[in-house]
Amino acid sequence: MKVYADNAATTALSSAAKTAMLPYFDSIYGNPSSLHSFGQEAARALSSARDTIAKHLNADAREIIFTSGGSEADNQAIISAAMLGAKKGKKHIISTKIEHHAVLHTLDRLKKQGFEIELLEVYSDGIVHPKDLEKAIRSDTALVTVMYANNEIGTIQPIAELGGICRERNVIFHTDAVQAAGHIPIDVKAENIDLLTISAHKFHGPKGVGALFCRRGITLTNLIDGGAQERGKRAGTENVPGIVGMAAAFEEACTNIEANAARVSAMRDRLIEGLLEIPESILNGHREKRLPGNVNLCFKGIEGESMLLLLDSMGIAASSGSACTSGSLDPSHVLLAIGLPHEIAHGSLRLSLSEYNTEEEMDYILTAVPQVVARLREMSPVWKKMQEAK
Repeated sequence: MKVYADNAATTALSSAAKTAMLPYFDSIYGNPSSLHSFGQEAARALSSARDTIAKHLNADAREIIFTSGGSEADNQAIISAAMLGAKKGKKHIISTKIEHHAVLHTLDRLKKQGFEIELLEVYSDGIVHPKDLEKAIRSDTALVTVMYANNEIGTIQPIAELGGICRERNVIFHTDAVQAAGHIPIDVKAENIDLLTISAHKFHGPKGVGALFCRRGITLTNLIDGGAQERGKRAGTENVPGIVGMAAAFEEACTNIEANAARVSAMRDRLIEGLLEIPESILNGHREKRLPGNVNLCFKGIEGESMLLLLDSMGIAASSGSACTSGSLDPSHVLLAIGLPHEIAHGSLRLSLSEYNTEEEMDYILTAVPQVVARLREMSPVWKKMQEAK
């Protein structure tokens, strides 16, 4: 049996997205900046897609900027807020230790430019406490950036409360919602969000396309210059097929969000309960406040990469953390941030599900993972020492 359980890394393109995209490859191929009818037909498709994305975020269409994905959108959001703050003498930025590297590496760059970066601690369940943010905000704070839901452990943050604190203190609030969008409802107005980033391929859209929500009144700093596309905020001819596909996928995901979340959460909970029966296993992240499809556990005495290779040989695609750091031998910065020691963090397994998964696949995972863990522990000197110590 083949089982794809790495949907946090990327998802399969939906039929709705594929169908929507096809005409824009070979029949409606005009440049949307052109004034002739070919171009204006493409421009209307862009406008419709913008309306769709905005509708499901409770935003205005003029607040949506199309990008090449979540990383670009994160970069532009953070750099823009930093530049706005610097103009007012504000160079203090608050984030957390569990952010995606698209955020953390951008903050590292700003630190080299003289900004002071403060990374909040998270608790063992991966939650950022609003009281910690309240204490951290200063008169020179330019930006707070906290991810909506973590890509590794699935923890969902109290975004509305965090955003409310920032709104009261007149501080720009950005959230990386790449993992959340299309899976849990998002309302930028109700949740006091100023800047928000999404990526199509996390909700069955195409790769290489994303969007940035920028609340009206916030001026963006251009990362790419050269043309007047996206109201002059992101130069380059728009990826019309990709954008149309993203909108179609987002429409489908948000329309079915409650039913999908209920079904996927049930499979998630079944996996968590079953895998926690393995001795010396640990669930990472908050038990309830987590993404519908996220299962992340550590198994003491084994190494995660070996577990992934064995599972792959059995037809199961999984992960030990973020796809963006899969070439690294270092343990997850997220797992270290929630307090796990290196030797345990190395034995992590992330299974991320979507509505395309089945109960039969869950049966297979619940059979395969215990077998793999047992096999690796038989060969592990670390596990033997642990047993001898008992």
